[in-house]
Amino acid sequence: MSDRRPLASGDVLAHRYELQDLVSEKLGSTTWRAHDQILNRNVGIEMLSSSDPRADHFLEAARESTSVTDPRFLRVLDLIEDEQRHHLVVREWARAFPLDQLLAQSPLPNRRAATVVAEVAEAIAHAHEHGVYHRRLTPHQVLLKESGAVRVVGLGVTTALSPVGRHDSLADLQAYEQLDVQALGKLLYACLVSRWPGAQVDGLRAAPTEHGRLLRPRQVRAGVARDVDTVADRILGVPPLHHESPLRSAADIARTLRLSGEDEEVHDEQPSLTGISSPDLLRLDPVIRPVGPPPGLEPPRRRPKAYEPAPPTTMERNVERARLAAKGDRGLVLLGVGVVVLIATVLAFLVGRSTNDSPSDAIDESSPIRILPVQRVGDFDPFGDDGEENPGLARRAIDGKLITGWQTSNYLGSASLGGLKDGVGLVFDLGGPREVDSVRILLGGTPTDLSIYIAPPDEKKVPRTLKDLRQVAVLDGAGVDASMSLESGEVTRYLIVWLRKVPEVEPGSFRGEIREVVIRGRS
Repeated sequence: MSDRRPLASGDVLAHRYELQDLVSEKLGSTTWRAHDQILNRNVGIEMLSSSDPRADHFLEAARESTSVTDPRFLRVLDLIEDEQRHHLVVREWARAFPLDQLLAQSPLPNRRAATVVAEVAEAIAHAHEHGVYHRRLTPHQVLLKESGAVRVVGLGVTTALSPVGRHDSLADLQAYEQLDVQALGKLLYACLVSRWPGAQVDGLRAAPTEHGRLLRPRQVRAGVARDVDTVADRILGVPPLHHESPLRSAADIARTLRLSGEDEEVHDEQPSLTGISSPDLLRLDPVIRPVGPPPGLEPPRRRPKAYEPAPPTTMERNVERARLAAKGDRGLVLLGVGVVVLIATVLAFLVGRSTNDSPSDAIDESSPIRILPVQRVGDFDPFGDDGEENPGLARRAIDGKLITGWQTSNYLGSASLGGLKDGVGLVFDLGGPREVDSVRILLGGTPTDLSIYIAPPDEKKVPRTLKDLRQVAVLDGAGVDASMSLESGEVTRYLIVWLRKVPEVEPGSFRGEIREVVIRGRS
């Protein structure tokens, strides 16, 4: 009989890692939450018996995965060989909610679903560039932090625990890549309708099919935006409908989703079930499945009030009164009155126009909020010696390509631009006074501290200093996708995105990057 005792909570490994909670057991390995007694922080430990034939490959695969430096993957912190008869891989520990727990309560709103899957797709694309594949991407492998940040777990675990002696061919690697791509499509589908295409996964029911073809998300749940529905079909459709081109790489999926999900404004005032402060992390709009006998077998019931036609507005009631009053002889009288009023209105307009010295740039407050076109974009470096900061790259911030962007210079020693400047950024020319509602900024790294400045509405020249500019929004510690809302009524022609602290790209070296800026408002 072996005297080997199983590891348990309270055991200390490598004289520093105290085991606390057993998280999972799969494929012969176990995962624990542990406490690092030296650095006083939680870590995750994956362990495999040293006698397992796959043990050496287990450590080697974890070592190779360190080439993937995307911060959305939990980093490998330590590799320990043969500690109490186990090989250990020590990783970061993320205090977050698994996505499958949120989807068990409700689908995500369109914009949030697109953003979450875009984050995961960008991380997976980075891993694919280094020849590392996930191969088991499900909602349980995606974590959402309270700040809204996304983390992905399980990278390379399936490869690390694969049978000994297997050598992957080029065809195998291509199959692994497409497996991850299909998983991204399924992940998007699950975020939109809380169903998983195929068999039941992570507690989510299988998605419905019709004649062997997967139903699109819009066919399963009302309220799914058309553009994200199309993205899901471009990944999972065989072939996609309406002759859409398929998406066959994680990078393509990320770029497409970053510009999707904007067609509906979501206003969610319901409290969160999980106590999370982020208002867009989940919504309480469960999928409603029709129940009961088919129509015709029971007497019809009155429709709920939510489905009743909206009562007529004041305008509609006035129009109806005018229509009824126009019948008979009174119609001619009203017609004459209307013609007189119309002529008076036209004359008043012409007189007012002739007495105005300059053309009016008034904003039509009834117009809908939309994406404002940018006429020109340039660098904004009021504290630089030469007043320039990579001006040739500025146009990349509005070219619609998320793989390119404007970058600052490299600054050494401090995220605050090396202590040399208060900030640096880009100035956007909207072509004329526009009412700005919000600014969405896609960044190339995290974290970034940034601000939004605007020039006075009557400013005619491109600003070159902070004089006369007004700060209207501030965001510290922004992730790669930052959205900033302005107070109502902010009108300007020139808008400045101002970086105050930039991410570390190499030890001791800091650089900011703006990949895309979308400005929404009225004109």
